[in-house]
Amino acid sequence: MIVDHEFSDDAAIVRVAGGRDLVLTADVIAPLVDDPEAFGAIAAANSLSDVWAMGGEPRFALNLVFFPDDLLPLDILDAILASSARICTEAGVAVVGGHTVRDPEVKFGLSVTGDVGPGELWSNRTAQAGQALVLTKALGTGVIGQAIKNGIASEAATAAAIHSMMTLNQTAARIGHVHGTTAATDVTGFGLLGHLRNIVRGSNVAATIELAQLPLLPQVKEYLREKMCPGGSKANRAHVARDTAWADGTPLAAEGDESDHDLLASLACDAQTSGGLLLCLPAVRADACVVELRAAGLPAARIGSLAAPGAGPRITLR
Repeated sequence: MIVDHEFSDDAAIVRVAGGRDLVLTADVIAPLVDDPEAFGAIAAANSLSDVWAMGGEPRFALNLVFFPDDLLPLDILDAILASSARICTEAGVAVVGGHTVRDPEVKFGLSVTGDVGPGELWSNRTAQAGQALVLTKALGTGVIGQAIKNGIASEAATAAAIHSMMTLNQTAARIGHVHGTTAATDVTGFGLLGHLRNIVRGSNVAATIELAQLPLLPQVKEYLREKMCPGGSKANRAHVARDTAWADGTPLAAEGDESDHDLLASLACDAQTSGGLLLCLPAVRADACVVELRAAGLPAARIGSLAAPGAGPRITLR
């Protein structure tokens, strides 16, 4: 076992003969959108991302299906599986089987096996003081998902969130390798700060986040002011508050307010589905990395830095 679950890494790494280690992960989600094709694509992209977040390449996948075939027509399941298969084909991943369970609530995901070569492994334990932090996708899928459920999300915000969630992290990972990334995580259910907390704990570093630099999906501040904050995002903020403070030393409150800066802190805790990669890379390469990521169509940004740990909180918000 090369990487286990001690610091909540995105996947396990297991040493095997032949020079490349195995990357093993599984992820299942419930629908965020009504369209079964969009849901299947989002679920597949979300599952595959864990392997790219470890610096590896996904190779094979098994479908994990939970479906009420006594309540919904099988055409819906066919659409979910077909769109997932298209995403896997785009990623060069073979779907080789799976398992189906009758369940009153639709859920879907993949068990994914990939590999990673010598010197290519990223984890929550391999970040370094002095590095920059680059985020490859915009934040806010949790808030927009809540707005969709409540029937107030605009077409533009919905389309932007779906496009973001369906976008593979494959290109971002490959660009990250080119620019010397040593550690990464994909920003999903724990939110940006929750996943960053795993990195600072695993690598024994401290982090500073420049909130004004965070890339955001359309209208997320507006929806947050309308109380469209999912329960998971609220729980994320309460969980990271003990390790997080503002630049003046004031601890982050477990519950947010509606000031503009505090809304950004809440969005940094928003539970994402199929979010972007948080890359830890040499500061001298960060700007060039962002330029290349944006040229590839990703709304990437340099959002902060890592330093040696001090006596204060692990994460500082500016």
